Amino acid sequence: MSEQTRGQGAGTGRRVVVVGAGMAGVQTAVALREQGFTGTVTLIGAEPHQPYDRPPLSKAVLLGKAEGSAFDVDFEALGIDVRLGREVVGVRPADHELDTAEGPVPYDVLVLATGAEPIRLPGADGIPGVHLLRTLDDAERLRPVLARQHDIVVVGAGWIGAEFATAAREAGCAVTVVEAADRPFAGALPAEVAAPMAAWYAAAGATLRTHARVAHVEPGEVVLDDGTRLPAGAVVVGIGARPATAWLTGSGIELGAHREVLADDHLRTSVPDVYAVGDCASFPSGRYGERLLVHHWDNALQGPRTVAANIVGETPAVYDPVPYFWSEQFGRFVQYAGHHASADTTLWRGDPATPAWSVCWLRGDRLVALLAVGRPRDLAQGRRLIESATPMDPVLLADPSLPMKAAIA
Repeated sequence: MSEQTRGQGAGTGRRVVVVGAGMAGVQTAVALREQGFTGTVTLIGAEPHQPYDRPPLSKAVLLGKAEGSAFDVDFEALGIDVRLGREVVGVRPADHELDTAEGPVPYDVLVLATGAEPIRLPGADGIPGVHLLRTLDDAERLRPVLARQHDIVVVGAGWIGAEFATAAREAGCAVTVVEAADRPFAGALPAEVAAPMAAWYAAAGATLRTHARVAHVEPGEVVLDDGTRLPAGAVVVGIGARPATAWLTGSGIELGAHREVLADDHLRTSVPDVYAVGDCASFPSGRYGERLLVHHWDNALQGPRTVAANIVGETPAVYDPVPYFWSEQFGRFVQYAGHHASADTTLWRGDPATPAWSVCWLRGDRLVALLAVGRPRDLAQGRRLIESATPMDPVLLADPSLPMKAAIA
């Protein structure tokens, strides 16, 4: 916080502009009001739709069980000025002005919450039948594809690929998932943990092809680099996402190796009076001793409270959460808490061939991460144990018949 904005309490007369009307942006605007901010709050979104939640897009909205997933927020009652369908093209921190296609927007404090954008499959732009699944419009375009029960090829066996394949099978489509790596979730989970999850695809009637790279896409077909041709009435690309920060070029706001905004532990950027939150920003974690870039819903829910506290309050609030996410796929509820990169021990709770099991990661005798499949109580207790850094007894922890809290050393 700069001298210009420090110590102005609840912010009478100050103007906060939030760029991005997804979860992180909406929650920032709401949290400001909840924490007593009385100045102007402006929320700018690129899409024309009322701000909406994304997780239902790959589930209820996609399958036609819901028309949308708009946030239940009365922006007018909260005094939040929502400007939709507005493209932001740049920011000039020295002038405290945001540049939009409709002209400049002045701010006293700016919050970057532009999220992430899907990585496109090289060479597939403009080919009929190739889809992404990130926005409400994407889901609306895919819904009739599922209804017609096309043969579908999903490129990428990560979280979004698995969730879309689940929905497509539920709709009665023939589904083939192609993954360049040797296993699903290769970028997210160790091989020994991801390996049992590969069997979920066949059990659900989907085909998983690993070590499979897409050479190119033709109308109605996906051609792999080994010459295999897969029929594809539709192709859904789920090969990851990158922070939506291209518009910050030339702003002086420091970006990281993944083009994410480098925020500090208070979610402040490298320039005064600008914060960053959600998928577009990384932050240093004292808990894990490294910088984290978290592309998950819970981060976009929790981070805004810290941003709002730092804008409103006199005492800086530090952001150091236990990352958390969940995924519903192939009839299983998968939850993950923590960050396992620094772990030195892996413990299994239960048999991964069964419907319910967990994996625990420890550093020394402290739990640092947990993956729970069909064991929500493990997740709830494990998340609290990670937060408290409680010493654990590994022998007791590995016994799936015991609640995790019974394994406290």
